[in-house]
Amino acid sequence: MDRAFIAGVVAGYGIAIPVGAIAVLIIDAGLRHGFRTAVAAGAGAAGADVLYATVAAIFGAALAQVLEPIAVPLRVASVVLLVAIGARGLLAARRDARTEPGAVTLPPGAARTFTTFLGLTLLNPMTVVYFAALILGLASTGAGPAEKAAFVAGAGLASLSWQELIAFVGSRLHRRLSPRARAATGILGNLVVIGLAVSIAIPLVAGSG
Repeated sequence: MDRAFIAGVVAGYGIAIPVGAIAVLIIDAGLRHGFRTAVAAGAGAAGADVLYATVAAIFGAALAQVLEPIAVPLRVASVVLLVAIGARGLLAARRDARTEPGAVTLPPGAARTFTTFLGLTLLNPMTVVYFAALILGLASTGAGPAEKAAFVAGAGLASLSWQELIAFVGSRLHRRLSPRARAATGILGNLVVIGLAVSIAIPLVAGSG
């Protein structure tokens, strides 16, 4: 069971640490809205990782076979969603640039932020494929209920610890940056999000050509 837990920890950090669109958005949430919103965003992303780790632990290799026929629609949906998020973020960053230093911008509710980031991470095809492939290695750690539970717990704790770390970093800079500086970081971050959408779209367009 210890080996399964360690495997889960490695899996959780493996999907959480690479700086992708979700991580950028969590940092941006901390920069623009502060600690409470960033924590909710990080918890939402980690919650999605826990759900996928659970599904992967239960269904294993069969999950990859189910996802294969719908891999292209998943990627198309991901591209559309990421472009929409990036465009909306760019508009919000422009508004931040015009905000006076003394102005107050009300953050969205924590529950709404949690649900938004949960959905965004669930729709990320890379997260789906990652956990579907990774679970194949569980054979070496044991396949009983206790081992599967330990794997899920390890993945969840690892993902949550990393997501909340970047949430904390973003929120610590919240009151130290001027509105224009927050706007600049928001523009940069959302350009990364749109760039990720482009990187997903290019193989789709090339494959259909």
